[in-house]
Amino acid sequence: MHLCETITKTLKTEELQQGMFGPIYTQFKGKPKEAIKFLRQQKQGECPASLHRDDIGDIDIVWGEVTDPVKHKGFGLSHIIDKHETEINQLGFEVEDFVPIVVQFGELQEKRSDKNKIMLESQMFRVIIQKKWNGKEKTFLLSAFDLRKKPR
Repeated sequence: MHLCETITKTLKTEELQQGMFGPIYTQFKGKPKEAIKFLRQQKQGECPASLHRDDIGDIDIVWGEVTDPVKHKGFGLSHIIDKHETEINQLGFEVEDFVPIVVQFGELQEKRSDKNKIMLESQMFRVIIQKKWNGKEKTFLLSAFDLRKKPR
């Protein structure tokens, strides 16, 4: 049985806490690859502290939402998959491998960061970590940008 299937069957028998983005899956702390694969299958919820950086602290991965599929607008993992999965694949990575690498090794862009968002950049991508959501403290993976594309 696949790991995601086992976890899903186990979770169906347990009562899940609800967070800002749906069910909270706590079993993925420090396991970003597994969290991304699981959220991709569930298409809802959040995995607290699945990412971590010493200079930022724990970072949640949330499924989020694609708010405009035509313009590829949205937030969270669903948005990153919708807008950037093809580009990430062209670089030779899967999303579940690429996102943790950029978060861990991306350079903190202090001048582009502010009290609500943290910017991390590699040579080709920028990742945005949101620090507040609807007026509440919440540090989570918000979005990503392909820096190889020219601005419009």
